[in-house]
Formats: sequence, structure tokens, C-alpha cells
Amino acid sequence: MVEKDIGKIAKNSSTDIVVRMDSFGGKPGITIREFVNESPSGYKGFTKSGTRIPAEKFLEFRELVNSISLDELNAAAAEAASAPKTSKKEANSSVDDY
Repeated sequence: MVEKDIGKIAKNSSTDIVVRMDSFGGKPGITIREFVNESPSGYKGFTKSGTRIPAEKFLEFRELVNSISLDELNAAAAEAASAPKTSKKEANSSVDDY
């Protein structure tokens, strides 16, 4: 099987999410990976971030994605946007034992 890019979505100004059909270990499937267009180190290419859906699980994956309601997704996004932000320092801080 020859690799075939299905499409890409911009994640941010320097990274895209790429969806492609490919074969790994002789088994066909769909790979969803991050592709860095520019990085401080000068690297350009796929990162380790992503996942692979084997061909035999594709219909199950598609059903899961299709079950997502756009209204519910938009409501969740609005709720996340209005939630108070916690800094990494606050999230990683601990309280001393007494």
C-alpha cells in the first residue's frame, strides 16, 4: 500500500495535524500525526505525537467520531473558554504536610 495523505488541519501557526492512509508492518490503516512546519531547532517533519487506527477498527472509529454532536462540542468549548485558567505553577504546586 502506498502512503496517501487524506488532509491536514492547522493545529497552530507551526504545527499541522495530518491524516493519511498507510501501511505499517504490512497492515493498512489510518495514521493521525502532528507535523511541525517550523521549530526553534530547525526541525521540520512528523513528531511522535499521534495515533494509528488499524483498518479493521476504522468503522468503529468513524462511528465514534460521527456520534459527536456539534452542539455538544461547541457547548464544551464555550464552557472550557469561560473556566478560570490555572497556571502550570499552580497546577504543580503542593501543600506542605504539618
